[in-house]
This record gives sequence, C-alpha cells and structure tokens, in this order.
Amino acid sequence: MIRKFAPILCLGLLATTVHAAEDIDTAALFSASLTGLDAQPVAMERFRGRPLIVNFWARWCAPCREEIPELIRLRDAQGADGIEVIGVALESQVEGVRVFATANDMRYPVVLAAKQGIPLMKALGNAAGGVPYTVYIGRDGKAVGSKLGIVRADDLAAATKVLLK
Repeated sequence: MIRKFAPILCLGLLATTVHAAEDIDTAALFSASLTGLDAQPVAMERFRGRPLIVNFWARWCAPCREEIPELIRLRDAQGADGIEVIGVALESQVEGVRVFATANDMRYPVVLAAKQGIPLMKALGNAAGGVPYTVYIGRDGKAVGSKLGIVRADDLAAATKVLLK
C-alpha cells in the first residue's frame, strides 16, 4: 500500500494553512463519486448544504491516526448543529479501511478515494499532496479554510465557529 502512494507526504508536525479559502474550488469534491465502507458508490453531492470538515487520511499515516480522536469528539459535540465530518481515505482496499474505521470507532462517514484521492486533494488546494489534509466547507458549498498537517482541538474549534456563523 505504501508503495502505491509513495508520492504522498505524511506530515507530522507541519501544520500550515495551504491556501486562502477563496483559492479553493470545491466543485471537484461535490462532483466526485467515492466508495463507501459498504463498497457502494457515494455521491459526494449528498453532503452539499451542510457545514463540512473533510479530512484526507491514510491508515499508514501516523499523524492521520493521531487526529482521528479529535475528529470523533468534534462530530459527537457538533453533529447536532449540522456539522458533518467526512473521512476520505487515500486507499482502495475497502475491507482494510472498514476494519480500521470500526476498530477506531470512527463515528462519521468514511469514504475511499483510491486513485481519485491525490487529484481531489490538489483540486481542493493541497498542491503538495500531503496528508493529513483537512478542508472546511460552509453550508453554501464554499471553502472557508484548509489545513495541511494534524488538526488539533483548537483548529477544529476555530473552524466550527466559522462554519456555524
């Protein structure tokens, strides 16, 4: 698996905003059809109209695994407010991701991007193609920010304030 995605950088301590929100075009996300944990297609358009935290990750990426508990806590705390967390795995093996998601109690939608992952991240402003990468998208479908590197509780709290305005 690692060889397949060797060009992807796994970013540990790096935590930078990669683009101003107005430079991120979310059309690629909403036009994508990714694969759900049930191996069925998931039209990403179905998430339009809700505040979104879209997190690109991989099982082999230690920083990605580190941020999952924060994403779970945010979803648990803010799900009633309409915020949806979506985990986009840069993998193609549904069973492995399903087992991982279950073992880590990922109580938010998880989809697999496979070969679409890197181009999708790049379309969403991640020119480096590194993970973890998170994009914050408002109800209007426009990005309000992004982060390359681990998202922490304070990052998510700040994003939540903007998303719920």
